Amino acid sequence: MATLARKREMDLTTGPIFKKLIIYAIPFIFTNILQILFNAADVAVVGVFCGDNAVAAVGANTSLTSLLVSLFVNFSMGINVVLARYVGAQDKENARKVVGTSIMIAPILGVVLILIGVPFAPDFLKLMKCDPEILDMATTYLRIYFLGMPITLLYNFCASILRAVGDTKRPLIFLAIGGGVNVLLNLFFVLVLDMTVEGVAIATITSQAVSSILSLVVLIKGDGYGALKKKYLKIYKEQFLKIAYIAVPSGLQGIAFNISNVLIQSTVNSFGGVGMSANTTAQQFDAILYNMGNAIAMSSMAFVSQNLGAKKMDRVKQSITSGVFAVLIISLTFGLIFTFLAPFLCGIIAQSQEVIDMAVIRLRIMSILYFTCSIMEVLSCSLRGMGKPIISLIISILGAVVIRIICLEITFAIWPYFATIFFSYPISWTLTILMYLCVVPTFYKRVKRQVENELEKREEVNE
Repeated sequence: MATLARKREMDLTTGPIFKKLIIYAIPFIFTNILQILFNAADVAVVGVFCGDNAVAAVGANTSLTSLLVSLFVNFSMGINVVLARYVGAQDKENARKVVGTSIMIAPILGVVLILIGVPFAPDFLKLMKCDPEILDMATTYLRIYFLGMPITLLYNFCASILRAVGDTKRPLIFLAIGGGVNVLLNLFFVLVLDMTVEGVAIATITSQAVSSILSLVVLIKGDGYGALKKKYLKIYKEQFLKIAYIAVPSGLQGIAFNISNVLIQSTVNSFGGVGMSANTTAQQFDAILYNMGNAIAMSSMAFVSQNLGAKKMDRVKQSITSGVFAVLIISLTFGLIFTFLAPFLCGIIAQSQEVIDMAVIRLRIMSILYFTCSIMEVLSCSLRGMGKPIISLIISILGAVVIRIICLEITFAIWPYFATIFFSYPISWTLTILMYLCVVPTFYKRVKRQVENELEKREEVNE
């Protein structure tokens, strides 16, 4: 079992960084894309068999559920960074304390979200101006979604633990199995039991439970740094505070991005139903580009954190540059493909030629320049990996919220066109990159000096 664990747990502190980064990131990329496809399958089943109101009820929850998912992912970054640091330092004792703490946090946070979400679900939907006609149906979906929070958090935390020790393959396998269960249960609940949105919500939670159980079994049976042992199954204050130090700013950063997107959505809405449909159509392909870049950025963060734990600062620097190089290649390649195939791709989703034409405008602007977003993500994750999440948060708020909104207000007032809205994204991404390029080298040098001082003190003690 120990041998198997070592095979599964990729050592990110040795060997060629770029090659290992790609090997590590590919399953991560497929995991993210698979998640998008399974979410689309949910909507497709509802759309085909339950009618427009059911689709609208699921769609009415999208902003809130996306925000929750963003919080989960960003909170799990804290687990990833702290655990990867201990793995790099070959500190199995503290690594297992992180694992135990993480597993204990999941149900507690889940219960807190249940207590907030279930009673106030209709109020959240009213705040988002949900259509009264679908309010009851949307509330049912959201309440079931909230009831599944402990399970959803548990899977995300387990997946983060596995990735921190270098294992990105099994989270993909477990998501694929859970997603398959999700699709089958969607059809069973809707076609056989004649359920609507409640069936889709229950299927989603059940599939997450399957993925969570599989992940837990692997952690319990494991013998590596990411093993879950009964002895460590409690909340350790030191490890919890270290996780929270990374997780809370990361979560706030995710909220900042969502606020920015909501504000921009209001400008999109001024173009009526056609503009809104075009935006939604093109967003499906944006999501693919974003998740590719984000997977590599998260991978780069794990490499940075493990190598920082191992005190290998040259490899920390190489992990950052390799991440930038990797996203540049992948984002440009797929960005060009999406740019050339934009009319065909948008035509798969939209039916109206007017919607397709507007969607193509948006997709082409975003796709060809999406590499700037990916580079920004790598630099942001690198700062978190070096233990500087607050700096990353400040830069992201300045770039993704302040600069983007100011840019949109100025340019849209001069050129009030649909295309103008979306140029605000690459402009803000580019300016944010420039801020990161001023900050990342500075903090890298500071961290390097700290590491060198620690090594010198260690040598003095040994002498």
